[in-house]
Amino acid sequence: MSQVAHAPEHPTVTGIDNRKLLMWVFLASDCLFFGSLIATYLIYFGRSVVGPYPHDILDIPVTSVSTFVLLLSSFMFVLSLAAHTRGDYKAFRVWVFCTAVLGSTFLGFQVFEFQHFVHEGLTPRTNLFGTTFFTLTGFHGAHVTIGVVWLLTLFFLSLRGKLGADKNLAVDLAGLYWHFVDIVWIVIFTVIYLTGVALGPGVGK
Repeated sequence: MSQVAHAPEHPTVTGIDNRKLLMWVFLASDCLFFGSLIATYLIYFGRSVVGPYPHDILDIPVTSVSTFVLLLSSFMFVLSLAAHTRGDYKAFRVWVFCTAVLGSTFLGFQVFEFQHFVHEGLTPRTNLFGTTFFTLTGFHGAHVTIGVVWLLTLFFLSLRGKLGADKNLAVDLAGLYWHFVDIVWIVIFTVIYLTGVALGPGVGK
């Protein structure tokens, strides 16, 4: 019975591979960035002296669809990681490519939303809501873009036979990043979209 060869591990005192530990440290630092942007949004929430205000422009149904697409992409990545772990590289390529497509679809929704908001008169210079909204969601969009590029890189490396069993950690690290991006979006969706619409017309008056 053949055994699958694995890359040598580089454990730290925690027992976790140093590359994985470094990823956790990076994600923790990224939490601080997102936390500061979300805090800034909340501090200035309702202080815009001119419209449009959140309840005037946010489209919950459309954003709910894009949120579902992003969450579905996380499930797809779970399938891709499972396929890679068991050595089914054809299935891995299918699922990781689907993950990248769903991530790109989310970005398409975001571009459409940004264009709609600009058409409705909301830009980063319009008011405090516009400034904090575009900064926070744009920063997240940049993370999703990086994630999509990463996923496609894994896909093409697998096509060339350069993502064997010894590279399972590389896939795992991409998964940590992608799931982090999805979790952050859930927080953003709740804070900006659900809260903004729920508070209604009184905001900013």
